[in-house]
Amino acid sequence: MRKDDYTPTERAVKLMDMYYHSMASTSMEWTYWYTRKFNEEEGELPLVRRAKALACAFEHDTPVIYPGELLVGAKTGYLRGTFPMPWLIQSFFVSKSSELYGKYKEDAMASNAVDAKAKIGMGGGNVTEDQPGIISLAGKFGLRAKEVPVLNKITEFWSGKTVEEIGERHSKWVPEFAVKNNLKRTLTSRADSAYTVPVGRDVVSYYYPLQYGLDGIIAFCEERAKEVAGNADGDGLTGMDRLYYYESVAILTRGIGKWIENYAKEAERRIPLTESEQQKAEYQQIADICRWVAHKPPRTFREALQLTYFTHLGLQNEEVASGVAPGRLGQVLWPWYEQDIEAGRITEDEVLELLELQRVKFTAIDLFVSSGSNSVLMGNTFNNLCVGGLTRKGLPACNRLEELILEAGKRLPSPQPTLSVLWDERLPEQFVLKCAEVVKTGTGYPAWMNNRVATDFLMQQYGEEGMTVEEARAFSIGGCLETAPGCWKELTLNGKTYEIPVGASNSTSLGVHFISNPKVLMLTLFNGKDLKNDLQILPPHNKSLDTYEELWAQYQAYYEYIIEVQRKCCNIQHDIWRKVNIPIWQSTLKPDCLEKGHHAGDMGFRYNATYNIETTGTINMVNSLAALKKLVYEEKKYSLEEMKQALKDNFGYYEPSETEDHNASITEQRRKPDGAKYDQILGDCLAVNKYGNDDDYTNTILYDYEDWICSTARKFESLFGKKMYACQISVSSHGLLGSGCMATPDGRLSETTFADASMSAFPGTDKNGPYALFESATGWDHSQSQNSQMNLKIHPNAIKGDIGTKHLADLAQSYLRRGGFHIQFNVIDNKTLHKAQEAPENYRDLMVRVAGFTQYWVEIGKPIQDEVITRTEYEGV
Repeated sequence: MRKDDYTPTERAVKLMDMYYHSMASTSMEWTYWYTRKFNEEEGELPLVRRAKALACAFEHDTPVIYPGELLVGAKTGYLRGTFPMPWLIQSFFVSKSSELYGKYKEDAMASNAVDAKAKIGMGGGNVTEDQPGIISLAGKFGLRAKEVPVLNKITEFWSGKTVEEIGERHSKWVPEFAVKNNLKRTLTSRADSAYTVPVGRDVVSYYYPLQYGLDGIIAFCEERAKEVAGNADGDGLTGMDRLYYYESVAILTRGIGKWIENYAKEAERRIPLTESEQQKAEYQQIADICRWVAHKPPRTFREALQLTYFTHLGLQNEEVASGVAPGRLGQVLWPWYEQDIEAGRITEDEVLELLELQRVKFTAIDLFVSSGSNSVLMGNTFNNLCVGGLTRKGLPACNRLEELILEAGKRLPSPQPTLSVLWDERLPEQFVLKCAEVVKTGTGYPAWMNNRVATDFLMQQYGEEGMTVEEARAFSIGGCLETAPGCWKELTLNGKTYEIPVGASNSTSLGVHFISNPKVLMLTLFNGKDLKNDLQILPPHNKSLDTYEELWAQYQAYYEYIIEVQRKCCNIQHDIWRKVNIPIWQSTLKPDCLEKGHHAGDMGFRYNATYNIETTGTINMVNSLAALKKLVYEEKKYSLEEMKQALKDNFGYYEPSETEDHNASITEQRRKPDGAKYDQILGDCLAVNKYGNDDDYTNTILYDYEDWICSTARKFESLFGKKMYACQISVSSHGLLGSGCMATPDGRLSETTFADASMSAFPGTDKNGPYALFESATGWDHSQSQNSQMNLKIHPNAIKGDIGTKHLADLAQSYLRRGGFHIQFNVIDNKTLHKAQEAPENYRDLMVRVAGFTQYWVEIGKPIQDEVITRTEYEGV
């Protein structure tokens, strides 16, 4: 744990130390009970059958409470535990080291090809290799060998019934189905989002549990069921769908209530087992709180915090969910905080301790996904807690509780919940400086989001569904930085009415996932063929590409073809998912599902135009186009064939996959004996104008691309017939997709990582300081895209003291005032990062900002570590 002038409470330190010594583990308990009940209910309606299976799993989930905890709840019996959901996807357990690897090899070739390239961190809590009595799954999670027979038996039960298998059977009707699988196999894109993480990147609505309690939700559903029974659905559907929905919500909510009650029983069971009177009292408090919130609305801040955590955890257990965000939780919980502080029931120090403990609990949430998905997510669950923003009337929404949330994030640095500030000119200066103060500690958070740009985007994308300016102000960030719609709900506590912002949309960032922009350019140059895999992926264009304009036009044509192929398959996949894996608890929480009686799959949410087209590697593509334009088409220093030959030969360097260590680091490539013959062309490619220096040459290429991709994305429709949008974000896909791409004309070598994010410069190429980079990044309208991501690395010495805090805040605000949507900072020096690579055991708690999220250094793969190290380190702001 870090030692400095701000330390967390002793209780939080002990629990965090337990986390550091825990391994990522998976259990078959939840999976077993869900499968058993699902099997028993054969013949029941699909929606009701799923509700009963979920309720059964919740009721049988073994509660575990650790000494010293005040906030309880976990996915499994492990501190850092999770479980597989084989009803969603069979290839979830693919692992290079596991004895299970070959079992579904032929049925999951595309997924296996992705997993084979996956690189995640070898340190920390990742179980990357089999150990005595332990099987490594997905290159990360440990499963006890004695549970393998259970996994095999359950897997066999779900064979042929999974969302993946049903989706693939029906997707084969798409004429270009084989193209979709080839795109995934060759790491041209990350297709099949409905099979991997179909839920998330949205903001939770805690309103109904907080205002009515679980018993109140059940009573509401039972009353509504009586009202709609036997009556045709008047909201665009036919039959009794509302009846079955209300019945299912009541079943599942009862199961969740019993799950919470089980924690009360476990706390009481522990009371006679301890000699400590303080611990006995704390167990009794936990029991009383859990028994109350299992049925009724919370009365105190601690009860409200506990109920929101159970509500949140319920969503994590219902579905493989990445980016389920608490949203503006400090504003949601403000009524209980204000009430308890005024009544003297709680002190700020006690609130701060609870918020530190909340960080421990959120950090312990793990997500079971395949190796390929792990390499993109880096084990992160993206529980984004936002502060700041505006009220419905346009006034600053920040409050004292949010300042304590920031303070807890400073005192107890941990990846979760990640923090974001919804920055607006109207926020008080002292609050903005507090955000900068937390960033300075090196946590990587809070990230800074532009409130105005986000609301402009929301109005454009959701105006057709009734979005207003006032409602747009209720937005928050779902996932690492995806703008997610919200709405305002009136909450009453002790006769006082408050207006709180809550999530109101379907999951965002669904749809076409992570198209590799540089890879599409390479396919354009080589007539639709992927040379790395010797595979003709796209129909040959058979053009000579004699002009830059012809090259750019063909790039656009191939890109739109890829979008359309993935869109059609994705729409079928998500349609199957909404019919088979219906998200009942997610639908229960969100306006307006409960009022209308429609679940998420039937567009029960207020906002459903949440499907997007995600891209990665933008800056490498821009720099590559600049090199081609200047060296081939304008100066004619090299012919297109000479350039292509240099790319095929990797500029005279060995392919990492050809070397013994398979090292794909951008700093450690090995040149072939005859590689010197490419020195001139490689030098020229590296010397060509690079994005990030306020240079009109590359800026124009970027702006042309942005105008095109943002307008093109809206030409495509989701399965709901809603227009899609561009989403420019990398998470850490720049590492995975880079590993599948040959050398590019910007001088990047084969299989090495792309530039992170979408507006960050390629490491080391921004030579003229941060403000030149800002000018390059903001010459187009960021509100045309869901997000645009900017990462900066600053040496700690550059922002020392109070004046350094002010300079950092000014730097962030300067970018946002120019129209940038997002900026985040790594405040660390490269000496520390190099030491952490050499002796990771001494840096277990070191965190860095990767691309939209903070993660432990030791749990990040080396290619991404090296990319972070080589980012330009600014020594002055």
